Amino acid sequence: MNDQNNDAVNALKEIALEGLKEQKRARRWGIFFKLAILAYVIVIVVAMLGGIKGGKGAITADKITAVVDINGVIMDGGDVSADTVIPSLQEAFEDERTKGVILRVNSPGGSPVQSGYINDEIFRLKEKYKDIPVYAVVSDICASGGYYIAVAADDIYVDKSSIVGSIGVRMDAFGFQEAMKKVGVERRLITAGEHKGILDPFSPLKEDEVKHLEKMLARTHTQFKNVVKKGRGDRLSDNPDLFTGLFWTGEDAIKLGLADKLGSDAYVAREVIGAEDMVDFTAKKDVFEKLAEKISTSVSAAISSALVKASAGNPNMY
Repeated sequence: MNDQNNDAVNALKEIALEGLKEQKRARRWGIFFKLAILAYVIVIVVAMLGGIKGGKGAITADKITAVVDINGVIMDGGDVSADTVIPSLQEAFEDERTKGVILRVNSPGGSPVQSGYINDEIFRLKEKYKDIPVYAVVSDICASGGYYIAVAADDIYVDKSSIVGSIGVRMDAFGFQEAMKKVGVERRLITAGEHKGILDPFSPLKEDEVKHLEKMLARTHTQFKNVVKKGRGDRLSDNPDLFTGLFWTGEDAIKLGLADKLGSDAYVAREVIGAEDMVDFTAKKDVFEKLAEKISTSVSAAISSALVKASAGNPNMY
């Protein structure tokens, strides 16, 4: 009889302890979701106060210098792409207060297609808004696709230590066929189309395919050179290394005609454009999207952790 009583008491204890654990879990989730809701409310309040759009509404000056950043690698779907930069440029030009536009460039380059889209749009906007000058201001680097965009500006300002140039085109790949032979691995590639496996890293290069790729790169390089000549005109020197892919310091870039003068964005806004108040029109990733990503990551991590713990404590879970 005593044994039965002890078993009943132990069972009740286990039930009570499990109930307490469940209450703790529920409280943790409750706190988490309350904090998430609070974060959303804070963001909404900030948005209502005009603090999300990069300070556009905070400046009441009659004339401004509009700034659009070209910051990072230029690629479709990235932070610097035609889809993000072009709407920013359009908004900058359309603002009635805009006296001049600065392209604030710090980019090693990227997609020639995205760079070309942006370059074309700058020329279109310059033609539409003839009274609004455009200046590119380079900080650390303005190379390849970044320079492709910059040459659409009326003038290019650099720092003496900026890196400018790299007017060329490249295509990268690796070859592992010799390594495969050493480890005894056989490559089995079946294609419909003689050149469908071009640049396959586990197959040897074919001479006719290399020539085809070189022709493609040469055509793209010619397009790049034409864009530079269109933007820079007779300011370019006749240095034979200009279009070889080399790059130079800001000081040397000015001597070569790749850039015009030394100066920062603040200097250009104040001394050249004559509108000291700078307003950033660069499109930023939506605040709610960023918050949603963080919350989603946190929730996923919390659920995964909870499932792992529950599985460890319950051998019947699968």
